[in-house]
Amino acid sequence: MNTSITKLGAGLVAATMALSVPAFAQNTMVGGAEMLPERNIVENAANSADHTTLVAAVQAAGLAETLSGPGPFTVFAPTDAAFAKLPEGTVEDLLMPENLQTLQTILTCHVVPTEAFSPAVGQMVQQGGGTAALETVGGCTLTASIDPTTNALQITDENGNVATVNIPDVDQSNGVIHVIDTVLLPAS
Repeated sequence: MNTSITKLGAGLVAATMALSVPAFAQNTMVGGAEMLPERNIVENAANSADHTTLVAAVQAAGLAETLSGPGPFTVFAPTDAAFAKLPEGTVEDLLMPENLQTLQTILTCHVVPTEAFSPAVGQMVQQGGGTAALETVGGCTLTASIDPTTNALQITDENGNVATVNIPDVDQSNGVIHVIDTVLLPAS
């Protein structure tokens, strides 16, 4: 009986460690470029062919220096295809100087001021009974959940828009990026 308890305890310890420590067997490819963990969020995103709109928006909003800083940050990074799902002309309007504050708010609603790899977020979801609230730098509250069909991490904004994390846990020198398929917006 003691052997069974010991095996069960060892299994629980191993499962807990697997949830709390990401495994990085190789560098992640995003947008055709290798994401190097010694580079910061902006340096890596700038190399991704799938994030040209996001990088242009971050630069236009004056946030490149901040997101190049020490962090740590968790960035839910919408792809160019995610931005393309917005109504026609939205991105162009947001990039206009008179819309700087709105652009900054939208972008900072994709940034959580901590390093949160998907196992940690998954554990928060489990402890929260199926959801976890994530407070962003921009003052938004995002809701994390796990899709029961695909087991994918999902992030819901304050308007009910749901983004699926397509590429989780892209390690950065100042945090982590999770690539998402939908732009998250602050409450309207």
